[in-house]
Amino acid sequence: MWHEGTIGIPLSAKGKETKIAHYWVKAYDEGSEFGINGGRISKLMIKIDGQTVVSYDRGWDIEPDENDQTVMVAYSICLQEYN
Repeated sequence: MWHEGTIGIPLSAKGKETKIAHYWVKAYDEGSEFGINGGRISKLMIKIDGQTVVSYDRGWDIEPDENDQTVMVAYSICLQEYN
């Protein structure tokens, strides 16, 4: 059910500089009306540099900023892996 981890997101093409995103996910075996996009994730939190950038708890508290590439990469990876 609960998953926790980190994602290293390269900030340059050479990958020498990265941002670390920490995430916590509660995902079920099947999707539900409470999941993100009707999927398996019912709770999701992503923090970058100690700041919460995504928060979902059966509904959005903090939606991912579509203009922030680092946030969107972390969010997309979580969706791909757990939703």
